[in-house]
Amino acid sequence: MSETLKKTLVEETESPRWRDAWQHRRFRWLAIGGLLICAFLLSIWPWYLARIEARQGVVLNDVVLRMIPARDVSLLVFISLWGAALLLIYRVQRHPMIYLNFIWSYALLFITRIISIGLTPLEPPVGLIELRDPLSNYFYGAKFITKDLFFSGHTASICLMAFCLVRPLDRWLVFVGTFIVGCGVLIQRVHYTADVVAAPFFAYATYWLAQRITRNALR
Repeated sequence: MSETLKKTLVEETESPRWRDAWQHRRFRWLAIGGLLICAFLLSIWPWYLARIEARQGVVLNDVVLRMIPARDVSLLVFISLWGAALLLIYRVQRHPMIYLNFIWSYALLFITRIISIGLTPLEPPVGLIELRDPLSNYFYGAKFITKDLFFSGHTASICLMAFCLVRPLDRWLVFVGTFIVGCGVLIQRVHYTADVVAAPFFAYATYWLAQRITRNALR
């Protein structure tokens, strides 16, 4: 057994379960606070996107998109993203710190994406194929949104899940899923190459910051 795996198993064994974690006041405040922030952001998201969709932007000259064929790979993207989400939910049941790190990372990622989209008015790539993801699209409102471009929310979200997971195998599986999702949104012309390439960097930055917020939650 590798030293990395041994260390991971020891950390999981010694990590508190939900009943124990909930006894810590700071954990309770962070767990509830992060969830409320995400709920608020999701509630204003359709309104914000409607304003973004109404503005004029620029079309980027994306050399990479011109080199790859356009296809509808919605199902592959959907399975990769939500398969990773199910794995995260399964691990959270026995590891409350995964939840805490993810909910704060996601809240920070959400805020960062709102700012970045606001600062980068873009038109969608030529030849865009609608991404059929009923679970994600539920939070976007009735209309298919095309201008929420920089950076890729699908790619950043699944990459964030990989960072928050503890087991090495879990992380690598979800990183593979991140690659599939990133390629998928490019093949469908849902995003520019820059949107996808930047997503993991934003995901890691918000994960790093969230860890600083949650590191004393069980003290």
